[in-house]
Amino acid sequence: MDSHITIFDTTLRDGEQSPGYSMNKQEKLRLALQLEKLGVDVIEAGFPIASDGDYETVKEIGRIIKMSSVAALCRTRQVDLERAVSAVQFATKPRIHTFIATSDIHLKYKLQMSRAEVIDSAVNAVKYAKSHYEDIEFSAEDASRSDPDFLIEIFTAVIDAGATTINVPDTVGYALPWEYGELIRTLKENIPNIEQATISVHCHNDLGLAVANSLMGLQNGARQIECTVNGIGERAGNASLEEVVMAIETRKNSMHYSTSINTKEIFPSSQLLAQITGKGVQPNKAIVGDNAFAHEAGIHQHGVLKNPLTYEIMTPESVGLTCNKIVIGKHSGRFALGRKLEELGYFLNKEDLNEVYIKVTELADKQKIVEDQDLINIMAKAKYSKQNPKQTFAAGG
Repeated sequence: MDSHITIFDTTLRDGEQSPGYSMNKQEKLRLALQLEKLGVDVIEAGFPIASDGDYETVKEIGRIIKMSSVAALCRTRQVDLERAVSAVQFATKPRIHTFIATSDIHLKYKLQMSRAEVIDSAVNAVKYAKSHYEDIEFSAEDASRSDPDFLIEIFTAVIDAGATTINVPDTVGYALPWEYGELIRTLKENIPNIEQATISVHCHNDLGLAVANSLMGLQNGARQIECTVNGIGERAGNASLEEVVMAIETRKNSMHYSTSINTKEIFPSSQLLAQITGKGVQPNKAIVGDNAFAHEAGIHQHGVLKNPLTYEIMTPESVGLTCNKIVIGKHSGRFALGRKLEELGYFLNKEDLNEVYIKVTELADKQKIVEDQDLINIMAKAKYSKQNPKQTFAAGG
């Protein structure tokens, strides 16, 4: 069984479609270079038919990216296809990603096409793309709400036409993990030519299940995950790249998969996106949020200071941080306070530490978090002087 998982990053396309996350050409080029440094296998650079600016940006990303594949998204319309084919003409590893909706609700109200017409459109699009490039992906938009028998029929047809990847989007984030896993398994077991293509998953987070659905897809035969940095994307977002990758890395005892991601570039990638878009990451965001490796509760702090594995399932260094953070607040204990004071150069006996601890908790009740300068002020007022001013523990920034 192939254990390598292709990471298809769509931050520059689906991610940018999220309100407030629009990026200009230079910003996209900066992020594309960082995504290549991160080690993503495929960079979906944009939707060339959307605008002249998007077309030129995709073309330039194709010029500068050498290690990752560069994908251009297009509908199955001829004008879209021609634009996409042209946009990636200079890419070292070009990919055309074409799509059409397959759910009955989309066929009736959006496309106003029959199933037979949709299959013809998809097959013709794949054939045209295949006449220009080898790497062709076909997506069945709204697959999770489509008739599985129709999905089997259309995927079989596009693979025969030359598609090398078939993508199964949960476009509106409707699927539950066990349902989505069953859908992927059904496709894997019933598409007669499936060995000629890679199954891809593309999950949205409307019910908060994008990462869970993506992992269930892997467990049932998918070998590509489409995701975004910080989980940005339409509405509630896409599957978060950092969560997907670190779930695979952290739980190798349960999932025997590998990726090409340099995990130490995860946090730098997250921060660059936040800087470019001006949209900060929520503090409790898994992996890259400010609180992901921060500890305030005394019991947790004591455990982490003794051995980080007591309350951390991965090291901060593994995702590009320098260390965890010990936050002094009203929930902190004496042990953590003592370590923090030692970091600042103050070495107290038990009696003195108890006195300072009372002052710190009183202050924490008023202002929630006690910063380093607050501790220095408390120590100065208590007339404690520094002794042996050497750092014995890096408690965090």
